[in-house]
Order: sequence, then structure tokens, then C-alpha cells
Amino acid sequence: MSEDRSTATQDPPTAPPTGEARSLPGAVEPRHAPPARRGGGELARRILFAVVAAPIALWAVIAGGVPLAGLLAAVAGVGAWELYRMARASGIEPIEIVGIPVAAAWPVVAAGEPRGVFGAPPSLLAAVLLLTLTVAIWARGARGRPMSAVAVTLLGIAYTGGLLAFAEGIRNHRFVADERGGAALLLLPLLLTWANDIGGYVTGRLVGGPRLLPSVSPGKTIAGAIGGMAVTVTAGWLYVGWVLRPVAQLVMAPRNVLLFAVVVSAAGQIGDLVESLLKREAGVKDSSRIFPGHGGVLDRIDALLFALPVAYMLLDIPGFLLPAPVVGRP
Repeated sequence: MSEDRSTATQDPPTAPPTGEARSLPGAVEPRHAPPARRGGGELARRILFAVVAAPIALWAVIAGGVPLAGLLAAVAGVGAWELYRMARASGIEPIEIVGIPVAAAWPVVAAGEPRGVFGAPPSLLAAVLLLTLTVAIWARGARGRPMSAVAVTLLGIAYTGGLLAFAEGIRNHRFVADERGGAALLLLPLLLTWANDIGGYVTGRLVGGPRLLPSVSPGKTIAGAIGGMAVTVTAGWLYVGWVLRPVAQLVMAPRNVLLFAVVVSAAGQIGDLVESLLKREAGVKDSSRIFPGHGGVLDRIDALLFALPVAYMLLDIPGFLLPAPVVGRP
């Protein structure tokens, strides 16, 4: 999640043009909105949000089935809506009537796959593309920048629903033996992403130092990136040994645990930067204001959108993740 929310450097505030309305619920903030002074209170807000959201997410992950698919669908739909609002702030009119429902439906379709099977068939991807292009004929026409509208619509579908669907792929990994094992495996990238976010934020606030990429995310520091990765490696090592093996009967070689934690941490930080980049183009500080003081859904899951597919790719490498009884056999 975006660390630059607490230390964003913006232009001096200017009064909005007469008649401009930006106060609707969920509306994006204007480019020159006064920076919020969150300071040390940002950590408290993050923890408070986690205390409220974590039990819901944990229940859905453990329950699986309809609760998990429903939560992923809701988050994907709202996330797509936020991305399309940012696109409109950039002057692009995506086709929301197609993008939001398809984004929400993608995790539901993935949930219906049998265990060990994950991936959208080419025919389904072609159907989404053809549907979007067809609707663009009437919804945008020749003067409505149809190429931009279709491109951003498909981006919203893939960025939200497509990436969140990897949660189902991880929970239904081919080596997962039961529901408890699937939940334990899915919790691995979820907890590592949270550890990366908190570790990076705390280290960045305490140490400070050079900025990582000030043109994209002014508040993110090199020290925070390193600190987040260190906390992620520690959390991964403990989780695999103390939870994943006894609960899911799954193990990784020590080098694989290290690689998994480092790569997932890097992926999460890149996901954070990507969402900041999109907000920079749109000229907004938050993806929306659904959560007062916290921004929008994309502000909360930006790192997870990259961590989930990267975690799935690593876990899908032959020999990377093994059933515990296999370890040590010739």
C-alpha cells in the first residue's frame, strides 16, 4: 500500500473553479488538494484498518468457496470502478458497463475450477475482448476515443479481477490436500504482503534517508524498501516452519523460502509504485475516499495485486513447493 500517502509533497492548494463539485462520496480528490497531515497517526490508521479488515479477510480465506469468491468479486468490482474513475480524471472514458461486471466475475469463474487447475481458457479471453470492442461501437463511437476506452476497460478487468483471481489458484494448488491446507497456503502471500507494508513503513519513518523513486512516490525510501524486505523474509521463515508445514503438510527448501519472501516483497513494492504511477497521471492522491482516512480499495490492495500472481508463479515451479512426506526421499 502506498507509503507516499503520509508524506506526499504536492503543489500549494488552489481554489477549485466555480461550480466544481468534488465532494460526492467516493469522488477522487483534485490535483491541488491540501496534503493531509497524517504523520505518526498513519501507522495507527493502518493498524486500525487491519484490525477491522483482517477478520473478514481471514474468515473468507479459511471458509473458501462462496465467501472467498464473493469477497474477491466485491473487491475486484470496486477496484475496477476506482481505476475507471481515475481514467476519467485523465480524460479517458472507459466502458464501465462491461469492465466492472467482468472484473467482478473473474474470481468467481476461477473459484469454479477443479483443484490443481487454474487459468482462463483462450476462448473466454477472446469473448471478453470481442464483447468490449462490440459495446464500444455504440457506447463510444468514432468520436469517443474508442481505442483508449477499450484499452483502459481491459486494463481495469485484468488489473483487478484478473490479478485477484490468483488467490483462488493458490488456495487450490495441486499439492493442497484439504481446505485447511489451502487456507494456510493462501495466507502465506497475504501475511507476507502485510509484513512488507508495515515493516517498510516503520523502517522508512524511523530511518528516513534517500527516496526510492521520488517522481512516482515521494514518501517511499530506500531504507523502507530494505526494511520491508527484511521483515518479509523473517515472517516467511517463521510461517513456513511453524504454520505451513504442520497445518498444510507443505514445505519449501530454505533457499526457496528466502527466494519466495524476497521476490514477493519486491513484487509488492512494485505494485505499490504502479498504483502511485496511475494516480500521478490522474492527478489524484487516493484512488477514492471509500475508507475515510485510508483512501480507496486500490490504495489498500495495490501491493497484493502484484504479490498474488508472483506467489502463484513461484509456487507453480516444479520442486519449489513439496508435500512434506516427499522431502528427503531419493
